Parts: sequence; structure tokens; C-alpha cells
Amino acid sequence: MNRLAPEQSAASKPLQMLFLMIGLAAVSFSAIFIEWSTAPAPIIGMYRLWMSVCVFLPAAWRAKGQLKDMTRRDFSLVLLSGLFLGLHFLFWIQSLKETSVASSMIIISLEPIFVLIGAFFLFREHIRLHGLVSMIIAMLGVVLVASGDFGRGREHVYGDVLSLIGTLAVSVYMLAGQQVRKRVSSSLYNVLVFFVAGFVLFLYSLATAKPLLHYTGQNWLMFALLAVVSTVLGHGIFNWLLDRVRATTVAMTILGEPVVAIVFAMLLLNQPINLLQGIGGLVCLLSVYWFLRYSANKSDDKTYPPSQETQSA
Repeated sequence: MNRLAPEQSAASKPLQMLFLMIGLAAVSFSAIFIEWSTAPAPIIGMYRLWMSVCVFLPAAWRAKGQLKDMTRRDFSLVLLSGLFLGLHFLFWIQSLKETSVASSMIIISLEPIFVLIGAFFLFREHIRLHGLVSMIIAMLGVVLVASGDFGRGREHVYGDVLSLIGTLAVSVYMLAGQQVRKRVSSSLYNVLVFFVAGFVLFLYSLATAKPLLHYTGQNWLMFALLAVVSTVLGHGIFNWLLDRVRATTVAMTILGEPVVAIVFAMLLLNQPINLLQGIGGLVCLLSVYWFLRYSANKSDDKTYPPSQETQSA
């Protein structure tokens, strides 16, 4: 795909910023749509994923020729990615049922840190001093967030633990699929992994006797909004912008999701944050921001690598 010329890029910067803000708002509504649904966590995740598959399917069909180039190892990694993406949705969505949007979203912002740890053990990627320091500071921030939930009941702490497990699961999903994503289009990869992840949640729902149908119209609306607004529109915009802005700019924008989601929760769900949550959240988000910014400055981010894509999860 042709890159934008410098003068075109400069001229379209206000429009790019507008799309970044629209994408950020769309993904930040994810937690709100989940809170507005009364369906069980695996059902919410299953329908969100499978409805997203339906939207992505036409684009994936055009890229079906790439399937013949995938190896047995690639398909194994797709299955592994789908398994852990399904587990991520199971634990993270349930965490929103147990704790506040603020606590859940702050904890899940640790994903880049966990991916760094996983890359160190799996791929022997070197951890620089700034990565180690930011990791320690971010974890201290999470401890403060959890401390703020101790006085709010055991279920809030339980929700924090679920969010932490969900963050670990999505980090494994990212690590497992990174090699496959280099060889297939994002739409095809999403269809394959989303279908597997939805099937994992389908099996879990059957095993735990969760009803698959007979939900209210509001619940079906929330399923559709999660798929179309938060998944396809939100992350679709970020994928589209990767051909027009730096990948780091997109990554930094996505880091704002917890902040915007917390503001939405205060306005729409009447969920205020306490002092420890606020301090811990600020410490955690600033440390992750520092980690991403420093990493970007150390890498060659003057070009727009076509292989870098945001994940539509």
C-alpha cells in the first residue's frame, strides 16, 4: 500500500487525530457495554467474537489463498492463540462483573509488561534497565489499586485477580500469534483466532450449563455493539491508521483506553474511584507509558512497518 507523501500527511493530521479519538472512544466503550449486559461472561465474549467473525469474513475470504501457505505449526499457534484469547475474555469480562471498571482496566494495561517478560523467556529478547524499572513501578501501582479495593469487599479483590489472569492470558495470545501475523492478513488471522476463541467460550458455556439463547433485546444489542463498535470500528480504525501514522502513536493512543473507560464509568455507571485507586492507576499508567515511549525512542520508528498491526481483541 502506498504511504502518504509528507505534505499529504501534514495536511491530514487533524483528520488523523479525529480518527484516533473516535477509535479510542470506540474501544473504551467496551467495558461499558459489558457492564450494561446481564448475560454471563462467556456468553458475552462468545457472541462478541462470533459477531466480529461475521463482519470480518468478507475481507478474510478475499485472503483465503494465504491458508495454503500456512504450516502445521502456524495452525497450531492459531489454536493456541484462540485458546488464550478465549480465556482472556472469560476472565476479564467476569472481572468487570466483580470489581470496578477502573480497577479492571488499570490492571489490564499491564499487557505490554507481561509481553516483555514472555518475550524474554520464550525468545530471549533482552530486557533493558528501563523495562525492568518500569515493570517494578507498574506492579507497585497495581498493588495500590488492589489495596484500594480491600475495603470495598472480597468480590472486588477477586475481580482484580480475574483481571490479572485475563491480562496474562491476552499476553500469551499476543506472543503465540506474532509469527503467524507476519504471514497472513489481519482479517484472516482475526477470523481464525476469533472463531477458535468463541468456540472455547461455547464449550465452557455448555460445560457450565449457561443458556446460549433467550437473552433480552438489550443483551443482544450489547453483543452487537461490542462486536461492531469496540472490535471492528475501534481496532479497525487503528489498523487503518497504521499506514498513515507511526505505530507508536497508535500504541500510545490505545494506552489511553483505561483512562477514557474510567471517565465513561464515572459518568454512565456512577463508579467513582477512591484515592488509592487513583494514585495506583496513575503510577501504573505512567510507568507503562514510560516503557512504551522509551522503547519507541530506542527503535527505528521513522518508518511505518507494514507488518505491525494492532489486535482487534
